[in-house]
Amino acid sequence: MFFISKVSQAARALGVETYLIGGFVRDKLLGRQTKDADFVCVGDAIALAKETAKLFTPVPQVDYFKNFGTAHCKIDGDFDIEFVGARKESYHIDSRKPEVEPGTIEDDQNRRDFTINALAISLNKEDHGQLIDPFNGVKDLEEKIIRTPLAPARTFSDDPLRMMRGIRFATQLGFTIEERTWQGIFDNAHRIKIISQERITDELNKIVAAPKPSVGFDLLYKSGLLQLIFPQMVDLAGAEYKDGLGHKDNFYHTLQVLDNLAANSNDLWLRWAAILHDIAKPATKRFEEGHGWTFHGHEVVGGRMVPKIFTRLKLPLNEKMRFVKKMVELHLRPISLTKENITDSAIRRLLFDAGDDFDSLMLLCNADITSKNKQKVKRFLENFQLVKKRCKEVEEKDHVRNWQPPISGELIMETFGLSPSRPVGIIKDALKDAMLDGIIPNTYEAAYAFMLEKAKALGLQPVKK
Repeated sequence: MFFISKVSQAARALGVETYLIGGFVRDKLLGRQTKDADFVCVGDAIALAKETAKLFTPVPQVDYFKNFGTAHCKIDGDFDIEFVGARKESYHIDSRKPEVEPGTIEDDQNRRDFTINALAISLNKEDHGQLIDPFNGVKDLEEKIIRTPLAPARTFSDDPLRMMRGIRFATQLGFTIEERTWQGIFDNAHRIKIISQERITDELNKIVAAPKPSVGFDLLYKSGLLQLIFPQMVDLAGAEYKDGLGHKDNFYHTLQVLDNLAANSNDLWLRWAAILHDIAKPATKRFEEGHGWTFHGHEVVGGRMVPKIFTRLKLPLNEKMRFVKKMVELHLRPISLTKENITDSAIRRLLFDAGDDFDSLMLLCNADITSKNKQKVKRFLENFQLVKKRCKEVEEKDHVRNWQPPISGELIMETFGLSPSRPVGIIKDALKDAMLDGIIPNTYEAAYAFMLEKAKALGLQPVKK
């Protein structure tokens, strides 16, 4: 990589001992793509960043944080290189802010979270290119193991977010967490409470975005971390039996839905919809004599829970949240159409309510078809394909997905001399329902005639012009 030679050149010009360290080294050894690189120097990292920037054309902007002694800049558009001075860190038991003092490369490697992230490559003249691996990180890479460089209790007590990072790396890389390290996570799970929600959610999103996110959520659950950071999801766990009738474990069902979806979509927010699609089942669970367990209305209650969960987790309260809420509210609709004689009206209403998000909804619903009974899954999937086919046929015929009524609210008010009021809304809703139910065609003439008829029933007459 050309930028490494430039950092090396700048380091020699300043006479500072410098190393390439951490994730970039790990990922290169694993053959993974990476979009950032970290450099640690025994000296002034900000000066090194500025000296390095001078060697690029055009010269990139250097952002630095004097209080922390760190700096970074972007090269080639979006590749981030970061500079930090080698340091020692020590923590008080009730604080997540360390006391920092300058240190050696050994000190800096000691403070790293895992052996596979403590790997460093020298950029110094006397041993340029030498791999420095004091904790057998290369061996752990080969054996696919997540292990702390020092005693796990010390590593996790220093920065409790490292517990989530360990689970995240295990999830992303398909690695196993070493036994003592796992015990350290289990023993120190309570320490996660001192970490800011933003940092926790950042790690959570990386787990959600992993190829098989269920691995991470299962580890979070078994470690006790999930109970502290996302208790509503833990409430899904467990199956209850009464009179010989039970329901599925909705926690592990949710994880299966999440994995099913992850196999077909990288959309982070659609994956969050999978996580939350059954979130209200604990709140709506009832036992009906002779029938068994029911969760009536869990999609409606779940939709109301989405903004509260997003607020608590510091997820964005914007169109992303509204999309997830919509998916949760609609996730039963396509499945329910497999259990009845499908009318064009029901299809039109689904297409209208889903709009541009119809394809995402169908991906979620397809992922939601889970059962240990393979024949049952096969039958459900076949029925679901019939629903998809009918949806395609109705959409090609009626163009409902992004349907706009040919009669606007403004035209209704102008025709009958109304201001914004309840009668206007009644007429608009009646027009929409008439078209979706196939009572009238989606044309201006038919809609105008229906509007006059509905207005007459409300005692309204067109104003004379």
